[in-house]
Amino acid sequence: MKLQGKKALVTGGSGEIGRAIALALAAEGASVVVHYHQDRAGAEAVVKEIKGAGGEALALQAAVEDLASVEKMINEAGEIDILVNNAGIIKDKFLMTMPADDWAEIVGVNLTGIFNCCKAVSRQMIARKSGKIINVSSVSAFRGVAGQAGYAASKAGIEGLTRVLAKELSRYDIHINTVAPGFIESKRVNALPAELRQEYLKLIPFNRFGRPDEVAKVVLFLASADSSYIQGQTIIADGGMTV
Repeated sequence: MKLQGKKALVTGGSGEIGRAIALALAAEGASVVVHYHQDRAGAEAVVKEIKGAGGEALALQAAVEDLASVEKMINEAGEIDILVNNAGIIKDKFLMTMPADDWAEIVGVNLTGIFNCCKAVSRQMIARKSGKIINVSSVSAFRGVAGQAGYAASKAGIEGLTRVLAKELSRYDIHINTVAPGFIESKRVNALPAELRQEYLKLIPFNRFGRPDEVAKVVLFLASADSSYIQGQTIIADGGMTV
């Protein structure tokens, strides 16, 4: 198995994509820390599923936008070999109607949260001179969508942060890359009005939404030794929507 003996932390591990990532890493031998903020039951369900398949997993809580909370989680988790920054929120509103508190919350979770997790975990990785960090961005970082000022800005920030950290961490043999999913089957996408779903499908050459496991496979590639010469890059998993 590709990740035997490795410990992975997946933030936002109770959501559809987070769950798929956690399961994919566990299937390749990694011990997985499933992070959650409020959905404890969801995270524990993922842990139960991993353990049921013979793997090792643990659910831990943290508010990723709070560095002290993240550091407490890392102390409980122990040595992390693979960090997957998947936690994120979305609050779509047009700029002129978006409360400043919403903007702060979106940027806090989506961007500052990744800064905090990278800061806390990279200390261990620098000491060991090894590690894998995979950030989950979005095609919204490249393709403007009305009403997504906060979300798009935070996701674009992830792209810049990844490139900067690639310059800073490469000397310690730490790999950091980004996955940018497009429209992925989820509660949020499934809740869209039928006519809007059809409009979005027209933008995708494959004429279908992606599956969480298809994102997880990209993360698994970046988490494994198979990506040994990939650094500071973004892999877009959107079915060709941004082509």
